[in-house]
Amino acid sequence: MPEHKVISFENIKVACKNCSLVTLCLPMSLTPEDVERLDAIVMRSRPLHRGDVLFQAGSRFRSLYVVKTGSVKTYTPSEEGGEQVLGFHLPGEIIGLEAIQSGQHTCSGKVLETSAICEIPFQRLEELSLAIPSLQHQMYRLLSKEIGQESEMLMLLGKRNAEERLASFLLSLSERFKKRGLSATDFYLSMSRHEIGSYLGLAVETVSRLFTRFQEESLLSAERKHVQLRDMEGLKAIASGQGSTSHTRRFP
Repeated sequence: MPEHKVISFENIKVACKNCSLVTLCLPMSLTPEDVERLDAIVMRSRPLHRGDVLFQAGSRFRSLYVVKTGSVKTYTPSEEGGEQVLGFHLPGEIIGLEAIQSGQHTCSGKVLETSAICEIPFQRLEELSLAIPSLQHQMYRLLSKEIGQESEMLMLLGKRNAEERLASFLLSLSERFKKRGLSATDFYLSMSRHEIGSYLGLAVETVSRLFTRFQEESLLSAERKHVQLRDMEGLKAIASGQGSTSHTRRFP
């Protein structure tokens, strides 16, 4: 059985300077003194649990949120009365940037599993960024990154078939886990098949059928939410549109 990192919630209140995610959510050019100043405005709450709401669509924008441990989904109500998932957010990723322009959240944020969240009051962050140019530059970089991710998602939904969407999604998760020092090929999905389908614009039955097909083709193995990617090259071939699972396998 593979070993997995165990999250200790006793260390949730660790300062930014000692956080393992510091290189993901802070600019490298911050001095130790600047990090101390930023750390002073960060609010760290008790652990949150699946289903807890960070913010709701239409609510007043007050803070940005950084996932420290666990994961969060953002979503809006769908026309059918359910949820349209907009994104899944992992440790080191910032949530709430979409609300800066209008002053209110255009989507809701909900916790997917037991998580620790850092809350950064935006007014205090703005004041601090005026005194720390590299922090202001980081905000621009994060906004640019969010725009780029939205463009990639539109392309994914507009031009790719179901197989390509799911393969791209799994590869994206793999790369994001790798950046956090976790296994790129062996991980747990905090989101349900239904939530994945909502995000990818696919019916939950299609998602389940594709997981089964990918497993039959030895591209991956999946047991409940535990996923192991066994053929990265095969998944990359599917994601790039070079073939379906029926003829991308090259290994016995």
